[in-house]
Amino acid sequence: MCKAIVIIGSFFTLWMSSGCNHSTPTEKPATVPVKNNQTVENKESRKTIVFFGNSLTAGFGVDPSEAFPALIQARLDSLKLPYQVINAGLSGETSAGGNTRIDWVLRQPLSVFILELGGNDGLRGIPLSETSRNLQFIIDKVRAKYPSSKIIMAGMQIPPNMGEKYASEFRTLFQQLAARNKIFLIPFLLEGVGGVPMLNQQDGIHPNVQGHKIVAENVWKVLRPML
Repeated sequence: MCKAIVIIGSFFTLWMSSGCNHSTPTEKPATVPVKNNQTVENKESRKTIVFFGNSLTAGFGVDPSEAFPALIQARLDSLKLPYQVINAGLSGETSAGGNTRIDWVLRQPLSVFILELGGNDGLRGIPLSETSRNLQFIIDKVRAKYPSSKIIMAGMQIPPNMGEKYASEFRTLFQQLAARNKIFLIPFLLEGVGGVPMLNQQDGIHPNVQGHKIVAENVWKVLRPML
């Protein structure tokens, strides 16, 4: 668990860590197609949904099949919707790291792009202008490469440890980006999970299996109407 979060120490703070990592990755991780029982032929004909984020997306501390991107894939399969989910989550990722990594991820075609980054920026007190700029760069790169793709922004929140003004402006940052770019918004990815001990792992930070089920529902409410 990241020392900075231990120092903060409240449940409210703990639920906002978006996946602090124990080490800084030196290589770009492979994007991971979520497993399912479809045939190879069906896989090749399906559209792609990319989840691009930090440890929340990566499913830190749970089996990959229990993380919310995999639960979305299971829902898609149960409804026989022709989509394949790619989990491009990386624990510890910041918006700056994501901006560096996105070009590599965009080598594969996509139809829906779900952007879940910024939480680690907030916990580190990174200037909001920098976070906003990096997230805008990512959005611009996705649109430039795949103009017809649909983009979803996962909203995040942080506690007021960096000051009430910073926390408030951080929360509205995602709303402003979504409105300015006319993209879809999940108001708060951890709605119903953050700050609830029974829905988080022992570190009080990352959702447990039951928590991921609720996160998947938060995502599905926004994702389903556009499929």
